[in-house]
Amino acid sequence: MKTKLGLIFGGMSTENEVSVMSANSILQNLNKDKYEIYPIYITKEGDWYKYKKLDNIEIDQNLSNTEKIENIIRYLQDLDVIFPVLHGAFGEDGTIQGLFEMTKKPYVGCGVLASSVGMDKVYTKIIFNRANINQARYIYLKNYKYKYIYVDEEFNEKDITLDEIADMVENKLGFPVFTKPSNSGSSVGINKAKNKEDLKEHIKYASQFDSKILIEEGINGQEVECAVLGNEKVVASCVGEIKPAEEFYSYDAKYEDENSKTLIPANLDEKVSEEIRKLAVKAFKAIDGKGLSRVDFFVEKDTNKIYINEINTLPGFTKISMYPKLFEQVGIKYSDLLDKLIELAISL
Repeated sequence: MKTKLGLIFGGMSTENEVSVMSANSILQNLNKDKYEIYPIYITKEGDWYKYKKLDNIEIDQNLSNTEKIENIIRYLQDLDVIFPVLHGAFGEDGTIQGLFEMTKKPYVGCGVLASSVGMDKVYTKIIFNRANINQARYIYLKNYKYKYIYVDEEFNEKDITLDEIADMVENKLGFPVFTKPSNSGSSVGINKAKNKEDLKEHIKYASQFDSKILIEEGINGQEVECAVLGNEKVVASCVGEIKPAEEFYSYDAKYEDENSKTLIPANLDEKVSEEIRKLAVKAFKAIDGKGLSRVDFFVEKDTNKIYINEINTLPGFTKISMYPKLFEQVGIKYSDLLDKLIELAISL
């Protein structure tokens, strides 16, 4: 008897289109002899649609061959397991994981806590700091009704102007720095500032995506990634290297620019690669991760010092995404990887 698998994609985030690309790749690689697949598309407005005809499904965003799901929880309860392929807000941040918990159905990936912490860059940094994992220095701001608030290391808050922020960044971090919305994925809202004027504009821009903003020192080094898989027993893939076509791995560099390259395995000393693999597992366990994550690092030029950048609890599954490619390099085929993820979900 086939397992009834709900494949959920789209979503109410800036990464809706990326999610659709990931879902198409997964759909092509799922074992049709094992699974009866029920694709579910969530629009940017938050409406849920199921597919009327399940044979030869073509996933798109024009809602052809679909009908709206009126009772979402009841529909999910009829499935055996849920595979969310949702990136960013309302998909990777613990909100939909809470809904899955209410259905009492197993689902692929991290739970509510790990998802919410992993999505919020500020709180991820707090946990990584507690776990003694080296990371870049940063400044934490809040934006409240066109007013900026500086939050220090002890969570004391004080109002601050953009000019004062620029002076603080220059004194504490130096340039260049990266401005990031605390809750955002696929590098949406992220910019590199080389001077005070850039910085002020980039802070305003990041404020469009989140009320919490991270300003992080720039690390001159290789951008590398490591995939992890497991619940209690966690394994790490090899380490891959990102060679962005732009100055950093922006949204366009990830999905639009064909000149961006990946190198698998990364061009690193074996000891450095092994340390990154250990740190990836440690970071995953530190946030109470389950199932899968991709952990991103910088390796500083000249020193080989490792800095953790962030953890992605629902990484991309497109044909060019690093997560499946990294495990493919160590002998786990895409379709077998999907089987393992589903097995891990059901075993919890």
